[in-house]
Amino acid sequence: MSIFDELNTSLQEAVDIQKGKTKASRVTRHEVADVRAIRAKLHVSQAEFADAMGTSIDTIKSWETKRRNPTGLAAKVLATIQENPSFFNELASH
Repeated sequence: MSIFDELNTSLQEAVDIQKGKTKASRVTRHEVADVRAIRAKLHVSQAEFADAMGTSIDTIKSWETKRRNPTGLAAKVLATIQENPSFFNELASH
């Protein structure tokens, strides 16, 4: 099957799901972390948080204003910090 055929099949499945003709076989939803709330709970500045996360202050600002959402490893790290705030101290020490 060519990439075109795979994309076409996938698109048709999406249309069928949207029209209610079929159900999605798997739906994955991730809660988007409230970065501002996490940072406030930790009592750290945007600069300190950005340094610990290995990213820029602008990225932290974008996450906090919901212009962008953390993805991939950043989203997992934020979820871990949210569940276990002491993890932030470990992260910040490296």
